[in-house]
Amino acid sequence: MPRLSVWMIRTALLALTAGATLGALMLAAPGTAGVARWRPLHAELLLVGWTVQLAFGVAYWILPRFRSGPERGPESFGWAAFVLVNVGVLLVGVGRSAAGAEMWALAGRAAEGLAAAAFVAQAWPRVKPFR
Repeated sequence: MPRLSVWMIRTALLALTAGATLGALMLAAPGTAGVARWRPLHAELLLVGWTVQLAFGVAYWILPRFRSGPERGPESFGWAAFVLVNVGVLLVGVGRSAAGAEMWALAGRAAEGLAAAAFVAQAWPRVKPFR
């Protein structure tokens, strides 16, 4: 398995663990206002940090490889997607959890959008029709 896929999948599992832990804390203390404010981070970790990143990692690994040159093409767009999706998850989750930090959430969504664009740029040449 390529190193980038390993990092993406492991980080996705960490996001799953962190998101599930936050969810358990919110269920254990439903009336506590301090815990409830972490709901956006909980949702962001599970919806983007886990599912999107897991999909990126598996897709990078499983898409057809090139016969000549680097097997999966240049890795730079893949690593950029990895960094940007994680920065985006943290910025959106923390930005939406803190009062008056909408600009952080907007910057996080921009980072997530750039991560998707970087991953598409990396994966697009590898998508081939069946013959």
